[in-house]
Amino acid sequence: MTDPTLSLSIVVAPQNGSDTAAVERLTERVFGPGRFARTAYRLREGTPPQAALCFVARVSTLLVGANQLTPISCGDAPALLLGPLTVDPAFRSRGVARALMDLSLEAAGAAGHRLVVLVGDEAYYRRYDFARVPNGRLTMPGPVDPARFLYRELEPGAFEGVQGAVRSAD
Repeated sequence: MTDPTLSLSIVVAPQNGSDTAAVERLTERVFGPGRFARTAYRLREGTPPQAALCFVARVSTLLVGANQLTPISCGDAPALLLGPLTVDPAFRSRGVARALMDLSLEAAGAAGHRLVVLVGDEAYYRRYDFARVPNGRLTMPGPVDPARFLYRELEPGAFEGVQGAVRSAD
């Protein structure tokens, strides 16, 4: 008897300019139009993601995942805002998010970035070594559930003394 399951090869690669529309369509399908009202989206407005730190996942020519990092400031400290991390629901639990996160964070560290923040599920992002921002250390420019405001040091000690308003990179 033949095994009816298909093995699909997922390829993760740097995002390029021709991926922009496909990434936007995927993000629209996964997060819907309400995403633009979220504080993290408003923080990204007018600041493009850092191209060298953005990756996509494909099965053949179908884009099934994407991750972006956008430059921001946390008080006086430069940082990156992670997201959106987007994976097509049909391709979840196949290592797509892990591969995207690992490559993005590795590239950010190699490029000399020290700190990454995001708004997301703490239980999920803990596996990527993110921790909750201590209450009162940083303030977002709009409402954010403090339990979902997370950070990760790419270099030990990078979060020491960081405090203040989170804003778009200057």
